[in-house]
Amino acid sequence: MQNRTKRRLTGPQVILLGFLIMVLAGALLLMLPISSKDRTVTPFIDALFTSVSAGCVTGLVVKDTQTSWSLFGQVIILLLIQVGGMGVLTMTTFFTKLMGGKLNIRTRAAMQEAVSAPNMGDIAKLTDFIVKGTVLFEGLGAILVMPVFIRDFGVAKGIWYSIFMSISAFCNAGFDLLGTAGGQCSSLTFYADNPLINIVFIVLILTGGLGFLTWDDIRTYKFNVRKYSTQSKIILMSEVFLIAIPTLYFFFFELNGLPMNERILESLFSAVSPRTAGFNTVDYNSFSGNGIALTIILMLIGGAPGSTAGGMKITTIAILWAAMISVFRREKAPALFKRRITEDTVNNAVAIFLLDMHLFLIGAIAISTIEKIPLMATLFECGSAVATVGLTMGITSTLGTVSKLILIFIMYGGRVGGLTLVFAATGRKNAINDKYPADNVAVG
Repeated sequence: MQNRTKRRLTGPQVILLGFLIMVLAGALLLMLPISSKDRTVTPFIDALFTSVSAGCVTGLVVKDTQTSWSLFGQVIILLLIQVGGMGVLTMTTFFTKLMGGKLNIRTRAAMQEAVSAPNMGDIAKLTDFIVKGTVLFEGLGAILVMPVFIRDFGVAKGIWYSIFMSISAFCNAGFDLLGTAGGQCSSLTFYADNPLINIVFIVLILTGGLGFLTWDDIRTYKFNVRKYSTQSKIILMSEVFLIAIPTLYFFFFELNGLPMNERILESLFSAVSPRTAGFNTVDYNSFSGNGIALTIILMLIGGAPGSTAGGMKITTIAILWAAMISVFRREKAPALFKRRITEDTVNNAVAIFLLDMHLFLIGAIAISTIEKIPLMATLFECGSAVATVGLTMGITSTLGTVSKLILIFIMYGGRVGGLTLVFAATGRKNAINDKYPADNVAVG
């Protein structure tokens, strides 16, 4: 009798399928007449684009969130943002525990991969920490901005706007409810000179983008940085560099015509938001080519692994830099904070970098060719999509169906991760090439 082996989904396939089910369900709900303000059926491509953008916490929109979607539609978008930001598996694991269910090995392994956890043993505790930490930060953010929004929009709208935008900021989604009939997709431009709004949203964006494992180190070891994991040290040091340098550039070269208070706030916000929140307090069409290029670089870098942010991730870029320096020094392996980086880690970093660059460049060239739009604008849009940022130069709503489908694929690949996408498709594990003879190929 022939033995039959039961095919089981791998961790990457579980992640891929979970996000796919979520965004398709969201698209179907957003198509309903009750979801739109004019009570008409939303075309599938627009509903799917919005659902993917919300579920992948990107923030690119083809319809202004406030003026196009009803309260029901906005709630659906917010749920997609929350689940997408925390991760489908995180939410599933949390509710499984809440209902008294047990986590099997496969669930733990998939969850470990989804949040970049070092081991499976503490997955249950880590899940509790992620959910409680998320609710705490989002709740505090909403309370802090509530007085401003209640003053400007009334009690009911002010409370709703505060909750919606606090969750959107922590999850690095970039969706906002501040659009009006005459100023759609205005984001936070009306509050460019408001210190409270700017600071609260900057803090929310950074806390969401630092990564849950980094916050776990901070909670466990407080200010004893020496005990932090190498990953947390890389993230924290890189964050300082990636905030300080761009802020100084924007302050001296892009926003020097503004009043000092607004200039400081906008410079800092323009350095933080591209990694990868999607809110903006300045019109990017006013930036020079250098300012746009720097913003694209910040978008592609993104936040920390295991965070609500997208992008290639800070650690990927740090490891590539370390690998380059180790070659210059003729060292056998790169090292950071007196820890050697393994060959597998370097290979993964190279693969992620090249895969994201392919998605970014091919998508931008394709859309530029199809839509007859200048390449710089499509580079900005595709950088925003692959890094799940949501910043735009205003072309998203003008794109045709094929271009929207390209952005949908890029956003989806950017959120679940390029390697997850490839591993899920191939299903191969630990393939080795030892059967081939070694050879040297000249590079550089």
